[in-house]
Amino acid sequence: MFLSEIIIQKIQRNGPISFRDFMEMALYYPALGYYTSQKDRIGKRGDFYTSPNVTSIFGEMLGRQLEEMWCILGEKEFTVVEMGAGTGLLSQDVLGYLKRNKELYEDLDYCIVEKSPAMKEGQRERLGGEIRWCNSIRELSGMTGCVFSNELVDAFPVHLVMMGEELMEVFVDYKEDYKDGFLEVLKPASDELKDYFVELGVVLPPGFRTEVNLDAVRWIQDIGSLLKRGFVLTVDYGYPSPELYQEYRSLGTLMCYYRHTANENPYEHIGEQDITSHVNFSALERWGNKEGLELCGFTDQAHFLLGLGIEEYLKKLQESDPRGYMKKMLQVKTLVMEMGEMFKILVQKKRIECTELSGLRFQSRWRI
Repeated sequence: MFLSEIIIQKIQRNGPISFRDFMEMALYYPALGYYTSQKDRIGKRGDFYTSPNVTSIFGEMLGRQLEEMWCILGEKEFTVVEMGAGTGLLSQDVLGYLKRNKELYEDLDYCIVEKSPAMKEGQRERLGGEIRWCNSIRELSGMTGCVFSNELVDAFPVHLVMMGEELMEVFVDYKEDYKDGFLEVLKPASDELKDYFVELGVVLPPGFRTEVNLDAVRWIQDIGSLLKRGFVLTVDYGYPSPELYQEYRSLGTLMCYYRHTANENPYEHIGEQDITSHVNFSALERWGNKEGLELCGFTDQAHFLLGLGIEEYLKKLQESDPRGYMKKMLQVKTLVMEMGEMFKILVQKKRIECTELSGLRFQSRWRI
């Protein structure tokens, strides 16, 4: 049975479902969802690229930042948790860098939290027995170290809302005689959705349509409550609230990706296309703070990589490997110039008094 048929049956049986529930089924339904099926999703044979697909340098620079965090925490047992590791390519590059520091590597407990059986299988093939896997961050309660993610939060299922006379939520219905069958209906939004905007101090103008990622709120709260001491490093595309709710984004940020082509229709290629929305970094900062996570810094990928010494890396490469330098230089150009402004890095800390991290030493134009 096709996933679309399963969703249609659910709607016919129970009535319209929230867009959030539709999106969760489209992405994560067992064996049939976008991220739970066996098909290649990331890279040349997939539907989109991430920074680790461009070059291993991204993982090496991230490894540098983790190494510095280990030093700040006192060079003791150090747990690194990667949330949603995709193909495992970034894990491989980070571990490749951390291995160079034998003392750190002896203290290292590297864990991947992955709920997709298909992704986990691919990660095991790539990484072998160097690390361990957990089904939930809750299994790591009381840890000291760093929790990081790369392009994870944008794939959480979101509620769609629209401001009318009051805040309304988008639900998904099905009628056989309507276009592709799926149609959207509006219902009064829950208090939880209304409170989200009140907490952020955001007032949506009439007709404004946007996303609310309550799963991201619960995710950062879980991490904050379970982390004993250390850092949370989140890499993703998105904006703080003042930028995210500008008038020119009045139709929202929801996008779909199918075979490296973008579209705005989540009701086609169900289970075969990615569905994403921009991350609200103000929300991660706000609700993280409620669980003891202090803001350490916020920047974009370009400034983050420059702060970690990517120019120095290229200079040394030019001296040691002139033939390979040009290829690496072009890859770095993609990371810094093409992707550098799009992707943001939020770093939060808990129970740490520390000087500025290297990745945050160059100030970008972004503020939370």
